[in-house]
Amino acid sequence: MTDGPLLSEQPAPPSPRSAKRRLTFVTLAGVLAIVGALVAGYYFAMRPVTLRIAVGPANSDDLKVVQNLTQAFNNQRNSVVRLRPVQTDGAVASANLLGEGKADLAIIRGDLDVPKNAQAVATLRKNVVVLWVPPAAKTKGRKAAPAVTKIGQLAGRRIGVVGRTQANVNLLKVILRQYGVDPAKVEIVQFPANEAAEAIRNQKADAYLAAGPVNSKITADAIAASARDGGTPKFLAIDSAEAIAQNHPAYEASEIPAGTFGSAPSRPEEEVKTISFSHHIVARRGVAESTVAIFTRQLFAIRQTLKNEFPLAAKIETPDTDKDATIPVHPGAAAFVDGEEKTFLDRYSDYIWWALMALSAMGSAGAWFAGYLKKDERNVNTSQRDRLLDMLATARQCDSMEELDQMQSEADAILRHTLLCYEHGTIEEGTLTAFNIAIEQFHNAVADRKALLMSMPQNLQRASAQFRAASNA
Repeated sequence: MTDGPLLSEQPAPPSPRSAKRRLTFVTLAGVLAIVGALVAGYYFAMRPVTLRIAVGPANSDDLKVVQNLTQAFNNQRNSVVRLRPVQTDGAVASANLLGEGKADLAIIRGDLDVPKNAQAVATLRKNVVVLWVPPAAKTKGRKAAPAVTKIGQLAGRRIGVVGRTQANVNLLKVILRQYGVDPAKVEIVQFPANEAAEAIRNQKADAYLAAGPVNSKITADAIAASARDGGTPKFLAIDSAEAIAQNHPAYEASEIPAGTFGSAPSRPEEEVKTISFSHHIVARRGVAESTVAIFTRQLFAIRQTLKNEFPLAAKIETPDTDKDATIPVHPGAAAFVDGEEKTFLDRYSDYIWWALMALSAMGSAGAWFAGYLKKDERNVNTSQRDRLLDMLATARQCDSMEELDQMQSEADAILRHTLLCYEHGTIEEGTLTAFNIAIEQFHNAVADRKALLMSMPQNLQRASAQFRAASNA
């Protein structure tokens, strides 16, 4: 009787609600993934970074400075970079740790071998070299040795070096060679810093060398210990400081102001020429530029707050950013010094751009996937529309009221499913309009056919049905 199977004979179409739930789930999962990625990116970008800083020896001023900086960094709530001191035996050991990659930062002496992967972040302090001769001791019946007034007269003498580091001995040798004194012709005696004053009082040497900050208490105590019998120590000027600095770039020509180590009497009585060198805070080349820039900014911000309680912090200076600097500056420190430190957007603009591109791609993929999920529904709806058109043609020739009622019920089910598809976006408004025209024509055809059948005698209806059945056979 009909040209196609009834709706009850067709497989049940997939529910639009289940497709909507799948689409909602996929959309929610995508949004959560994006939010999670953004939160994770922000966390990793802003989480505190702990840098290992090698410093030594124990009880040194350098270690005290680093310990105070560490405590100040930890006490700051918004501190992005924090420090973890790694104590060493001295500047040489600290440099070795940095060179081996076992430290991120290190305190090193500028006149020692600098690791190839070291880049300057800040100048921790500057040190001056002090050479002096204690006043001659008064002896009865003995002729005093000729007084030493120049560095060139140190040949054949004993020279005491304050501190156990070999670097100070090497420094003394550089000075002696500059004045034509063979280091092999002098006797060099080293004293620990805490024993220097006692050794000087006991006249362990004829002249002494100390290296440290201008206001170094160790140097001041050693000079005070060398004053005896009312005499005043003789400070030896390094007049060839410029020449030494020219031959050894790690050193600079400098001066010791009059009265630096005491004013009653004045020690020295007048300005004395000397050489100086620096202790540097250096970073490993592999440390991120942004991390070093933040560390440098925090360092100089905290320096202002620490200098009243810890005066040594006031001596921290910005690094030399010249291209011919002895120790090349780290790009992060250079960015801070030159005012070119990158903002959050500057550092991560490329990542943000790529993230936006990825979001766009994900949106396109989501739209395709949503369309793919609706593909089956669109196919079912298309087959139902074709079925409706087939029923429209069948209804115009149908001779059974029961069959017309059954087709009308089937059309009502198709209408219900089509409206659900439209509600969930499976079909467009134009498609729905065309479907409405088809369903209206179907209902008109059924109504017309029913009116015709009701006006015909029953025997004529049966004859017409038999004739049509025979024609279809």
